Amino acid sequence: MSGRGRLTVCAAVATLMAACALLPLVEPAVWILQAAFLLGMVAVVGALTRRVPLARPTTIAVQALVTLLLLTIAFAREQALGGILPGPEVFREFGQLLAEGAEDVSQYAIPAPVTSGIRLLLVGGVLLIGLAVDALAVTYRSAAPAGLPLLALYSVAAGLSPDGAGWLWFLIAACGYLLLLLAEARDRLLQWGRVFTGGARAPSRLGAGLEHSGGAAVAPSRTGRRIGAVALGIALVVPAVLPSLSGGLLASRTSGSGVGPGGGTISAVNPLVSLQNSLNQPENREVLSYRTNAPSTQDLYLRIVALDQFDGKTWKPSERRVTDVPPTLPSPPGLSPVVRTSVVETTVAAAGWYRQNWLPLPYPASRVDIGGRWRFEPEGRTLVGDRGQTTRDAQYRVTSLLVAPTARQLASAGSPPAELKREYTKVPDALPGVVASTARDVTSGASNAYEQAVKLQDWFSTDGGFTYDTDVTAGSGPQAIARFLKQKEGFCVHFSFSMAAMARTLGIPARVAVGFTPGAARADGTMSVGLKDAHAWPELYFEGVGWTRFEPTPTRGTVPDYAIEEAPSGGGTDPERPVPSTSSEPSAQPSPSQTCSPDERRVGDCGIAPGQAGGGPTDEGLPWGRILSWTALGLLVLAVPVLPLLWRVRTRRRRLSGGGPTIGDAIVHLETAGPGGDDARGATADLTLAAWRELIDSGWDYGILPDDTQTPRQAVDRLVVSGDLDATSAASARRVAAAVEQVLYAPEPRPAEDLADHVRRVRAGLHATAGRGARLRARLAPRSAVRVAWAFSRWWSGVVARWGMERWARTLRRVRPTRQGS
Repeated sequence: MSGRGRLTVCAAVATLMAACALLPLVEPAVWILQAAFLLGMVAVVGALTRRVPLARPTTIAVQALVTLLLLTIAFAREQALGGILPGPEVFREFGQLLAEGAEDVSQYAIPAPVTSGIRLLLVGGVLLIGLAVDALAVTYRSAAPAGLPLLALYSVAAGLSPDGAGWLWFLIAACGYLLLLLAEARDRLLQWGRVFTGGARAPSRLGAGLEHSGGAAVAPSRTGRRIGAVALGIALVVPAVLPSLSGGLLASRTSGSGVGPGGGTISAVNPLVSLQNSLNQPENREVLSYRTNAPSTQDLYLRIVALDQFDGKTWKPSERRVTDVPPTLPSPPGLSPVVRTSVVETTVAAAGWYRQNWLPLPYPASRVDIGGRWRFEPEGRTLVGDRGQTTRDAQYRVTSLLVAPTARQLASAGSPPAELKREYTKVPDALPGVVASTARDVTSGASNAYEQAVKLQDWFSTDGGFTYDTDVTAGSGPQAIARFLKQKEGFCVHFSFSMAAMARTLGIPARVAVGFTPGAARADGTMSVGLKDAHAWPELYFEGVGWTRFEPTPTRGTVPDYAIEEAPSGGGTDPERPVPSTSSEPSAQPSPSQTCSPDERRVGDCGIAPGQAGGGPTDEGLPWGRILSWTALGLLVLAVPVLPLLWRVRTRRRRLSGGGPTIGDAIVHLETAGPGGDDARGATADLTLAAWRELIDSGWDYGILPDDTQTPRQAVDRLVVSGDLDATSAASARRVAAAVEQVLYAPEPRPAEDLADHVRRVRAGLHATAGRGARLRARLAPRSAVRVAWAFSRWWSGVVARWGMERWARTLRRVRPTRQGS
């Protein structure tokens, strides 16, 4: 491997080693595999452009363009032109993801989940740092300043970690930087040629090719160590003076900006990003368990937080004032005494591994007995931990109301308060018009807000042909809801978000609640709530009843009695009915929205009812266009790295089989032109010169650069010495050189021997003495393949010259390739 090739590899490795300091900040850590793959592709592009070679700014510009294309494919493929080319929509998507990622970074606890925004920050940041390191260390040959971006990468990790980055991550990053410095020092030394300062030392197998024999290497190595020591010292000092960031998701932050002892605000973030991960966990780990005196647990949803702010792309909780937890919580808003309620006592125990800053509570809670530092947010009626308080091992008792309105009470609900309606019916201007038009179409014929809500719920859960799928990408941006309404596949986040947004377009106050479904019964009478019980549902406001739960997600949870359209207008919840959530048998009173048991609905095992329209996956068929596109892209990605190998094999076969000169031979003059060069048109001359070209390119592939100024004998002597060829291979190389001299200088050239065998013998000798890395490089990425780029450059120069485009020709001459080796 050439010196610049080693520098390229070391620059990429040093960047990844420094990026390892970010691993403890998020989980899972699989993002670094994606970053490593994309960084490798950017490094390969840089190596290829430098081998052409292009002007330094052009090389960096090409790498930056490839970085943009890779990030577009990875994060904004749906908004890209043809799935690859970035356009205005791609940059808007990047802006939204970066804003979300910045908000998540500031508010999530460590380790934070890898949201789309955080993943873009991580992967994009590593690529940009890698591009800067590659440009400084390889393109501009200045490895020492390349430590600054590496230092920035490590310092970010150290600053974000509450306890600073661990010593192991510092050691890994430091080793990466020192590796880069040593590689650069050796590369600079090799540019002076072989140094004769006494007996050469045998290369160490542990040196990875970075050591160089001779005393001349001592000074650059010592300088590199000094630079590394200074840089590492700075790396230790800088993180120490940076503030450590904390808080997050569900690490809500409270601040003391309020007035009086109960003042303060809660600045919460979107907790739904971890909901999909919870639902897709292979093991349904228990989050909490509880015991209740409720006659039925089907409506005992454990609510964590209410999301009331809708910006067109997602729902999240507003920033609210928090107070001390009162002995008795205030009455729920909008609840009239005429609505039937019953008091329920529930004792909850959270698991030791479950650390959440919001306390899961039945809604509406009227009293909470719990120890620790908890605050109360009145608008959402939630309890949030203060100063690091979490639910870990928490045990608490909750008194709550089981509200059982009738369909008639909901249908006759009056108009909500003007202020509440104004706040909870806001929709952004960016919301696609199809959301409101679809809501109007679905609720056509409804005479009141209650009937509109039921029609929306039934359309999502049974009548609209939607399917439940937790593997669907949640998406982001204003078009996310529109895409969901078209594709009709998603999980509870999609259904709750969409129904709440559509309800707002109809003038119905709406928000989204996040929490858990009631869970499953145990033999001892307690209920167990696991990760797969994580859920989101819409809450709609009806004056006289208050915030009311609906269930639009098919096969999940249970539809409340008051939301079943066939329910008698005066009927309510029967306190004596069996507990559906504890039975594995189908419901005793099936309805269009309840076609299987609640347990099956809860875990998502219930299939789509036979009568549901569009429930089968065969309606749209396989997405052949997408499959073929991705297959073609995958084949292209796999084919590009092997193109140099394929070209080199084909060229060697043609040269040694008498197939005539190749494209590379046609555009490069003979290395050793002489007075007999005009006779090189005969068959013997063609075979001899083709064999000579293959001999020179074979040495080039193994790191012995061609030199046009040398005679054939000088070139062969250099090949024998540099390649450390044995006697047999050396004799074969000299046979080829002698044949070339005959063709170029003899008045009557003698017939050449079987030169193909001699060239193969020399190539085998080079392969035998080369190291493992050099062998792999010669086979997979042969240096002589750059002749193709030279040929294209010369062809394009000819085209420009023929068309008389002098200005373009002058521009091209500034960036066109030379024959300097890499």
